Amino acid sequence: MCGRFSLTASRQEVEALLAAIIGEDFPPRYNIAPTQPILMVVAGETPPPGSNRPDRVGRLVRWGFIPAWVKDPNDFPLMFNIRSETAAEKNSFRAALHHRRGLVPASGFYEWRREGRNRAQAYWVRPRRGGLVAFAALMETWSSADGSQIDTGGILTTSANATLRPIHERMPVVIQPEDFGLWLDCKNNLPRDVAGLMRPAEPDFFEAIPVSDKVNKVSNTTPDIQDRVEEDLTAAAGKPKNGRKPEPEDGSGGQLSMF
Repeated sequence: MCGRFSLTASRQEVEALLAAIIGEDFPPRYNIAPTQPILMVVAGETPPPGSNRPDRVGRLVRWGFIPAWVKDPNDFPLMFNIRSETAAEKNSFRAALHHRRGLVPASGFYEWRREGRNRAQAYWVRPRRGGLVAFAALMETWSSADGSQIDTGGILTTSANATLRPIHERMPVVIQPEDFGLWLDCKNNLPRDVAGLMRPAEPDFFEAIPVSDKVNKVSNTTPDIQDRVEEDLTAAAGKPKNGRKPEPEDGSGGQLSMF
């Protein structure tokens, strides 16, 4: 599961990791939520011979995958996560897995350990060694009846590794830098060629830091939402306490802007 994540690196850091052209600077974002615009890197045009221009480009997409065949997005569930194990079998994702695979750069993500109906402990999950990660993602362009278009995307998930399993059973698929080319090259690599990449990260790749419930509100976007707090062990005991995992909120204002 990945219902919130963060990207606090600079444009230059993202470009260096993904060997991509991003286009413009963007501010650090500490609490990115579904329906908001997110940065996705996809394969671009092949540069001319002798050029050192990257063949990967950054796109702003709405976080919430909408298949091209959907007539009214208001009647379609918000799909910000996509199960990697079944994506190739689903009509909603089959074409995108073949032709529109992408990478979503992130500094880390948030997860909630749920105990009972009204209790959830939030965690900030980040690379143990620091730096950026790239989540496997799918992109689709949805067209409305009036001809307007919007690029949409979802993050692929897999079963959680041993570190994160006590918190949640799912985690985002992480693509390692040495596999970026394989994942993004949809012209030469079919879904079966990249199936082995959609696996849990190694157990020591992430660390989970307990944080306060400030992250539950998408309007809280300051760095302190990632500050470590004392873990509330009442969750493990199943004792009731006010608090719950946040539901998706539309914080985009309808505009694809990183600001």
